[in-house]
Amino acid sequence: MSWVGGKKSLRDKIIIRFPLNYGRYIEVFGGAGWVLFHKTPEKFEVFNDANSNLVNLYRCVRQNSRKLIYKLRYMINARDDFRCIVQQRRRGLFTRFRDYDRAAKFYYLIQYSYGHKTDQYCCKPVSMWKKFPLIERAAERLQSVAIENRDFEELIKLYDRPDSFFYCDPPYYDTESFYNDVDFKREDHIRLRNTLLECEGKFLVSYNDCPEIRELWDIPGIYIEEVVRPNNLALRYENGAEYHEVFISNYDTSERRNINRQLSFIDDCEEEYEE
Repeated sequence: MSWVGGKKSLRDKIIIRFPLNYGRYIEVFGGAGWVLFHKTPEKFEVFNDANSNLVNLYRCVRQNSRKLIYKLRYMINARDDFRCIVQQRRRGLFTRFRDYDRAAKFYYLIQYSYGHKTDQYCCKPVSMWKKFPLIERAAERLQSVAIENRDFEELIKLYDRPDSFFYCDPPYYDTESFYNDVDFKREDHIRLRNTLLECEGKFLVSYNDCPEIRELWDIPGIYIEEVVRPNNLALRYENGAEYHEVFISNYDTSERRNINRQLSFIDDCEEEYEE
């Protein structure tokens, strides 16, 4: 599922930077779940998002994907229908619908909106039916995942243990208004930093690379690593356009990569010896 700020292009770089040892995986700003659905399933996983419409969608997928698919099957890709559902959401009527009707309407907005921002109609022929196998696979993956709808500070304090690992993908600095249905202010960046600095577990945060974020996290014992990914929106107009981001952590993110390099080196040596 596409989503504003989704981590499709960075998911491999994120997962390879996970700590070597942890017992609890907590995804604080879940969004489209690109990291969760890409990583290896574990015994203790928590998926959280402040967007109640999004969380309701995930819960409906997990509980009864066939019922959700039935609701989606005959929804028409039409501008008038899209505008009607947008107005229902803006007027706060979504909470009056039953869970699966609400989930179907929200998923409809995601699939048929421009940039998947759920508010502007995108005039493209998108097949809803092609998504049904993915919904069923997502339902299977989510069976053992705890799905939460909490404020990030409350969630982190609730699940914090010495063996906890928090992956955080908050709204990027100066893009807070891009996210519908959630209220994330400039001061929340400071609140997130302070909450994470107090936790017992380990954390990894992905952010846009900007002076404000670098200054905010310029703290002893905190690692800041710059990464580059293709800028998908700018690529339409500028070939090779890139977007600079940073990974922020309270541990050395090279541990897992170094282990993988060592294992790769050993495998190469063994193959050479066998030859």
